[in-house]
Amino acid sequence: MATKTGRMASRNPASAKARLVRVFGAINIGSFRISAMIMGETETGDLLVLGSGHRASAGIKRGYVTDMKGATYAIRDALERAEKNAGLTVQSVWIACAGAGLASHVASVDIEIGGRRIEDEDVELLLYQARGMIQPDGRTVLHAQPAHYTLDGAHGVANPRGLHAERLGVDIHVMLADGAPVRNLMEAVQSAHLDVEGVVAAPLAAGYACLSEEERDLGVALVEIGADVTNIAVFAAGMVLGMRAVPMGSGDITDAIASAFGIRRFQAERLKCVYGSAIASRSDHREMIPVTSPAEAPGEDGAGAAEPLARGADEKNRISRAQLVSVVTQHLSLLTTEVGKALKDMGFSGTRAGQVVLTGGGAELAGMAEFVQGALGMPVRLGRMPELTGLPEAHATPGFATLAGLCLYAAEDPVDIRSVSAPRALRTSFGRPARSLFPVGRLFRAMREYF
Repeated sequence: MATKTGRMASRNPASAKARLVRVFGAINIGSFRISAMIMGETETGDLLVLGSGHRASAGIKRGYVTDMKGATYAIRDALERAEKNAGLTVQSVWIACAGAGLASHVASVDIEIGGRRIEDEDVELLLYQARGMIQPDGRTVLHAQPAHYTLDGAHGVANPRGLHAERLGVDIHVMLADGAPVRNLMEAVQSAHLDVEGVVAAPLAAGYACLSEEERDLGVALVEIGADVTNIAVFAAGMVLGMRAVPMGSGDITDAIASAFGIRRFQAERLKCVYGSAIASRSDHREMIPVTSPAEAPGEDGAGAAEPLARGADEKNRISRAQLVSVVTQHLSLLTTEVGKALKDMGFSGTRAGQVVLTGGGAELAGMAEFVQGALGMPVRLGRMPELTGLPEAHATPGFATLAGLCLYAAEDPVDIRSVSAPRALRTSFGRPARSLFPVGRLFRAMREYF
């Protein structure tokens, strides 16, 4: 990822003048908002955010397309805002997938080396053989990436070339999704006159933005709180070892506030964002907060009807902050209970637990990290966005982590074993067998397997 390769640009203005050699776009299609970003890579390898934009979501519910026309319009509008800021247009984009029944597993494969030095062709053969280990079971494969190699069963080898071993192995991280929802996402983007460069699982993209390489290696849980869905992903050994989706999010908190006080959803959203908190304080009972904003008040000329009093409000249509916080924390308790169950199911509990990192728009609620830490009994921190030159302050928040991570993923463009071609030893040249680069026995075994 860009954070580990040192490719993110410094804040030196001179870096922005470097010639761009690559430009790519990304769109995060969420249930609350749809955001877009255009990033450029300079000839020096630095990454620059050229433009970004967002708008309210439409046609999306819990990560699924529910209205193709509405989703297409919102996608096009969000990208055009980013293009206007960037001063250029893009024809293809990377997109994130947050729903669609995301799941992941690890497949392992090894080949015989016979104690000699490992060459490039050995790695090619290993990855080509690993392609046969992908078992989608009728689902769509989003990623199939080599995580790390093993030498005679010893794990954690980043680059086996030049080393000696009896057997060379590799662990492949496979990410799966339901085919129909992914196709709907792609069609919504294509209907906006864009090509889909790739579909990336949202937790994987968020991990690129919020987690260090060391965290992903030692073990960490990433909890992405979206509007309708909370994705929980457990990272270890540099890859996603488990993933769960809880059909609850920050939008459910908004709905709970609207229901508790008998107000409209947009009013509940404002109360949550402006006055809401996951942590109660002693002064909450004394602080009275207006249910309606000044923009909603009737005009001096009598235009506009007065809003009915909220349930439990005083004569000025105010409620105490304690009432609001009580509703927020009650619903957060339900959410963290489900998150805790998911983490336990994935083995991330007790002595095997580590740090939990919160991201997503729901993580921006005041006091969220402290509340989740108390509820789970684990160390919790907010996911920090990487420092990217050109990234607006308004978009340098947990709610845009997946979007930034999409761009970082696109910049690195990691190897997918599905794109690995047959090793030269298994191909022919001018109608005659190519010169063998492997021991004859292993070559014949490979030929029997693939042909």
